[in-house]
Amino acid sequence: MGHKEDLLEGAKKCLMDKGFVRTTARDIVNASGANLASIGYHYGSKDALLMQAFLALMEEWGDSVMPSAGAAEGEGGSLERFRSLWESFLSTEEAARPLWRANLEVAMQDDRLPELRALLVSSQAEGRRGLVATFTGVPEEDVPEEDVVTLGAFYQALLGGVMIQRMFAPEAAVTAEQLTQGLRRAVELAAERG
Repeated sequence: MGHKEDLLEGAKKCLMDKGFVRTTARDIVNASGANLASIGYHYGSKDALLMQAFLALMEEWGDSVMPSAGAAEGEGGSLERFRSLWESFLSTEEAARPLWRANLEVAMQDDRLPELRALLVSSQAEGRRGLVATFTGVPEEDVPEEDVVTLGAFYQALLGGVMIQRMFAPEAAVTAEQLTQGLRRAVELAAERG
């Protein structure tokens, strides 16, 4: 690997070990074996490098957690598939906890780091598209834009809420079965009351 790749790997390790806020440029250099000046040369700033590392970690996590369309139980869009995917997601809780913590730290940076916010905003549509594809079984390239901004936002909001619940009170947090039954009940009530 070259310095750029070494820095990215070092930054990913630091995010998992120390989180976004507590990671320094020197931490990344120590973890990567690169030199301090190479951060600016390859990424522009420590924060830009950490954001790229964060996005890479989220993508890796998504690839490892969310089964492919063929591996998930149930037909695309079904409650069985919904439950199966949530079981998969929740089964990684212990390993994913450092990433969830980094996710919350990044979200809290909002307007303090405008470049970071811009990267987050630009990556949201891609994440939402991926969630829709995973839950519905539709290939990402075929997911309609309307579904990205509606259904994708719905899945993203659920994911964030469940993540927060499990971080703060895992013993009282929602289960995959409870989420599935909650969705079923919400749909029933909406159909009854129009």
